[in-house]
Amino acid sequence: MSNKVLVVDDSGTMRKIIIRALNAVGYTDVVEAGDGVEGLDAFGADSFSLVMTDWNMPNKNGLELTKEIRAKGSDVPIFMVTTEGEKSRVLEAIAAGITDY
Repeated sequence: MSNKVLVVDDSGTMRKIIIRALNAVGYTDVVEAGDGVEGLDAFGADSFSLVMTDWNMPNKNGLELTKEIRAKGSDVPIFMVTTEGEKSRVLEAIAAGITDY
């Protein structure tokens, strides 16, 4: 299995923060994507041990990305990093296949 991480967020600043945190715990092979479309393209082109995604993004949001990754049969851990904190949203993400929120 790869130790490569896919970070999907439309905010370049947030991607940098997440990547810095990942680097600090030993994940140095990180691929960035600016939205769910780019994230899905990157996911299909490589092997990842973890996906970290925002919820709210243009073109394809993190929930749609999660559903499409799960529809491919992948069980890669997917972490949702977002400001969406309503219980109904968390439950919706879990039902879509998010590993952690």
